[in-house]
Amino acid sequence: MSKTALGVAIRRAAHQLMENPRILEDPIAVRLVGTDHPRHMERAKHPVGRDFRAFMAVRSRYTEDQLAAAVVQGVTQYVILGAGLDTFAYRNPFPSLRVFEADFPATQEMKRAMLAEAGIAVPENLTFVPLDFEHKTLAASLTESGVDAAAPTFFGWLGVIPYLTLEAFQATLATIGQWPEGSGVSFDYALPPETLSPQGRIAFERLAGRVAAAGEPFQLFLTAEALEAELRQAGFGRVEQLDYDKLNEIYFKERADGLKLSAVGLAMLATAWV
Repeated sequence: MSKTALGVAIRRAAHQLMENPRILEDPIAVRLVGTDHPRHMERAKHPVGRDFRAFMAVRSRYTEDQLAAAVVQGVTQYVILGAGLDTFAYRNPFPSLRVFEADFPATQEMKRAMLAEAGIAVPENLTFVPLDFEHKTLAASLTESGVDAAAPTFFGWLGVIPYLTLEAFQATLATIGQWPEGSGVSFDYALPPETLSPQGRIAFERLAGRVAAAGEPFQLFLTAEALEAELRQAGFGRVEQLDYDKLNEIYFKERADGLKLSAVGLAMLATAWV
């Protein structure tokens, strides 16, 4: 299991325990993580980790809001790329929505074991898509697992892009861009360190050091302008990008506890539609 995937799940669980009202309602995260990681949970609940916790919650909330809008428009397939310990499929409020979790087989094996240990049933409308890029393309893996390539589909792609090469990022965009009109994808991406404020640069170096030590170093950084160009090149027609200020305005306004994203601004959220 990816250490960063586990860290994200722990922070989503900590958000359920620490903040009220919650940005993301995710009781499954608490059950999935359980009490097996007390030291990591205490760290995630610490005030210093509040900003990171808030971002983990809001990027999932934003993606699920975009998915809900897509479902209203008739989308019936949701593909989670690099699903890790994502919990949407186990609290899916849309009976007509089929969910596909795409990830490496070893990660899926560990997740299945954690689900079983927590007593969380795998729903009938969920399919695990094993990814093996050495032998199959992403498109082949998806279609072989039952994803209808002729139907508009929504993709969630969180916590993945900063760890990719540019070539892998472009290849995945090209694959999604071939889906029918009405398809879309929500994701987060990291801004170039040299564009950050001094405060942001310090926060970035700390975070980059931690993920590198876990064996999963950051590789890909994009400006908003560069990302827009990549999306247009891949065939996307409509693009939305949200920085920390916009996310605070939408999701954190007038909270009594003052929870919001800080000024470090390490990343952006985006949605693009075919």
